[in-house]
Amino acid sequence: MNAEIISPCEPSDSEAKSKPLAPAKTHHLSKNHHPPGLYLVATPIGNLSDISLRALELLNSADIIACEDRRITSRLLDRHGISKPLILYHEHNADTAGPELINRLKDGAIVALVSDAGTPLLSDPGYKLVQNCLANDIHLSAIPGASSILMALILSGLPSDRFFFNGFLPSKKIARIKALTALTEIPGTLIFLESPKRLAASLADMNHVLGPRSAAVARELTKLYEQVNRGTLDQLAQFYAQSGSPKGEITVVVAPPIAAKEVSVSDIDGALIAAFDTLSVRDAVQHVCTQLDVRKKIVYQRALVLDKKRL
Repeated sequence: MNAEIISPCEPSDSEAKSKPLAPAKTHHLSKNHHPPGLYLVATPIGNLSDISLRALELLNSADIIACEDRRITSRLLDRHGISKPLILYHEHNADTAGPELINRLKDGAIVALVSDAGTPLLSDPGYKLVQNCLANDIHLSAIPGASSILMALILSGLPSDRFFFNGFLPSKKIARIKALTALTEIPGTLIFLESPKRLAASLADMNHVLGPRSAAVARELTKLYEQVNRGTLDQLAQFYAQSGSPKGEITVVVAPPIAAKEVSVSDIDGALIAAFDTLSVRDAVQHVCTQLDVRKKIVYQRALVLDKKRL
């Protein structure tokens, strides 16, 4: 396992105070340049410079900006000299704010939807608003940009040809184990968001269910203390259990399942029977998976059969 700390992307708070940043040049466009409708606008995930010219043009042309937190969005707009009405739209008020936004859209407004960071609809309620727009034949478009999911994937060093984004795992262990079990056979890289406080426990559960796959823990992407820790799931789980909860936003990337070797049932059974002498069924399964380099699902099924015969 190694940790790579990327050089700072933004000036420190003290530097920012001593050398005020001049507002970026705004781009004034006619509203006719953008037809009325809903625009999903990606915003920076940390470094405020990671905003596209198209995003600034759209935000400057919008009649309304729907956001999760006025303070966070106002900081971005102030940085670029943009002043627009803000309407709160988040998971707690989507049922009431959504219809209001639909009515404004039906009246011909240009509405920009932004999340606190990154691309809208990923782990936020914008999906419902998009569905309502489609149902009401309202123009829909998107302005691409920053995404912690894709950035973590490309920095992880893991296969990027196929991947599955799961979002946050359940906070309770039993539910988390169940959710991970459903992902064991997905033939692609897995991507999770995680709370720093639950990181060590989640990594340990990933190792238990998925096996010691290669993985990466990315935190504070694009920010001053951006860091990517790489190793196997068991190594990473042990590291964060010992070092404590890290700070910042966390994205976990896990390699695809290891291709199963051609191992006979008798080989698996023999290894399990030997392991049963000193280990519990769960530990025996983990031991045999590592010993024979066989997928856990196959070994677990044989372990259940053999365990019943022992009773």
